[in-house]
Amino acid sequence: MDKIRNFCIIAHIDHGKSTLADRLLQITGVVGTHNFRDQMLDTMDIERERGITIKSQSVALPYKSSDGIEYTLNLIDTPGHADFSYEVSRALVACEGALLVIDASQGVQAQTLANFYMAVDEDLEIIPVINKIDLPAADIERVKHQISKDLGLDPDSAICVSAKEGIGVKEILEAVVQKIPPPQGDPSAPLKGLIFDSHWDPYRGTIVHLRILDGSLRPGQIVRLLSTESSYKVEETGIFLIERKPAPQLSAGQVGYMIAGIKTVSDTRIGDTVTVEDNPCVTPLKGFKLVKPVVFSSFYPISSDDYEELSDALQKLKLNDASLTFEKDHSTALGHGFRCGFLGLLHLEVVQERLEREFDLSLILTAPSVQYIVIFRDGKELIMDNPAKYPDPISIDKTKEPFIRASIILPDQYLGMVINLCIDRRGIQKDMHYLDAGRVELTFDLPLSEVLFDFYDKLKSVSRGYASFDYEFLDYRATELAKVDILVAGERVDALSMLVHKERAQQRAHKACERLKKEIPRQLFKVAIQGAIGGKIIARETVSAMRKDVLAKCYGGDITRKKKLLEKQKEGKKRMKQVGNVVIPQSAFLAVLKTDSDE
Repeated sequence: MDKIRNFCIIAHIDHGKSTLADRLLQITGVVGTHNFRDQMLDTMDIERERGITIKSQSVALPYKSSDGIEYTLNLIDTPGHADFSYEVSRALVACEGALLVIDASQGVQAQTLANFYMAVDEDLEIIPVINKIDLPAADIERVKHQISKDLGLDPDSAICVSAKEGIGVKEILEAVVQKIPPPQGDPSAPLKGLIFDSHWDPYRGTIVHLRILDGSLRPGQIVRLLSTESSYKVEETGIFLIERKPAPQLSAGQVGYMIAGIKTVSDTRIGDTVTVEDNPCVTPLKGFKLVKPVVFSSFYPISSDDYEELSDALQKLKLNDASLTFEKDHSTALGHGFRCGFLGLLHLEVVQERLEREFDLSLILTAPSVQYIVIFRDGKELIMDNPAKYPDPISIDKTKEPFIRASIILPDQYLGMVINLCIDRRGIQKDMHYLDAGRVELTFDLPLSEVLFDFYDKLKSVSRGYASFDYEFLDYRATELAKVDILVAGERVDALSMLVHKERAQQRAHKACERLKKEIPRQLFKVAIQGAIGGKIIARETVSAMRKDVLAKCYGGDITRKKKLLEKQKEGKKRMKQVGNVVIPQSAFLAVLKTDSDE
């Protein structure tokens, strides 16, 4: 165990985690030059294109230190986006140390602080790494000052590197060996292993990523997962060297994988404890919690014939992504589909893109919404995420919506605009303090529904990209909700219904009606597009009728002749309106979704 070091790389989005992991792989010789490609540990196409890490990846690095001793360094590369912060927290539990990567031009940002505090809570040895020192905008002294003031770490211990150019990467490996303590644990104690990730293999089933804390794990043993109380027989154990490499056993302190004929990834919950059936450990590891979705949206196939394909595609995605939830849903306008739950808006985008790419599906999404708690007059509670299931307002005593605690770090010249943005989104300011000259940390309590759509984009635009944002779920608070229905030619379109705060209802309804007016093609009769709360119309737009010029043949004569022709046309339009129905094009549904992002 003295020759093992377990560490992970944590950072704010786009500070260079994956690039640094690439260099570490190359220097330790895990991957040869002919097999190398950028973002080596990012396995999905979407991860490579967007330059983000969605899933944690682990790899064992063999390293010979300067004093000639051979070490095994177990590296876990983590995501940087706030949506996947639970995945980061589990990866930290599997390690004794962390490389905290900070961009030399951007400095300490919100997610840097959030990840740093998580690492401190787990009592990890933290090595600050200042990356991108080759950039013209790099200001190493300023970043060192921030490391000292914001993080309370020794700025002289920070390693200056350029992961892109490979400068200073050898020093990181030496620091990992010298500063990060070896794992503690008792190889003779009952097995206690932590699941920090899992992925699906079409031939072997679920591959469970483990950190063994006590005891040892061998093929042939019967293991039990404590949260589900299910038992499995271990078929194979091993370590990750980019590819899986089988090993006869995993013992205390090691990071590796287990294959045990587990049928779905959702059976293995991240943060769960693995033990042996015949000699189980007494207490499970602390900190396990089920990850709950916070954003909900319904997915419908554009062609109703694709419903079965969508069902199969979601089942297959669920194999790889245990945090995705879905159930059957039906809309009179769009037919059969699925109501899906996500960790955040980025997670929703990733799932949508994977369904469209990997399974060749064309989809329509309803407006994303959050979970509300509805308390009825008789005291019963209903947790609701679908506007279509909103009960009769007369029976409701009160409603509650989820709130988040947002932490925003920004240069002080943008302070006024960012505070205005947060107050405009019904935010409550909790704290404001200067981190150093020119940099402020703002803390706001914000309703999650106001942050969902375009808050992040707006924040970046008012601060010219300098503000950074991190959040954590807080609690549910009382709110005044209204269900806005959209009527087209007097018919309710249930797929366009939305739940909004009463103050915003009229504004949102107007926007939706304006956009629909542009998208719905003109008919031979007038089409009214209305926004309504219950029976009260709060917004209206009219698509004017196409008209045939019935007076074209009247080039003279009495006015009564013209009136007679116009009256005849009017009667025809009235009859047509009674029997005509309006087909809403697919683009109209998508246009209403853009309401918030284009305001």
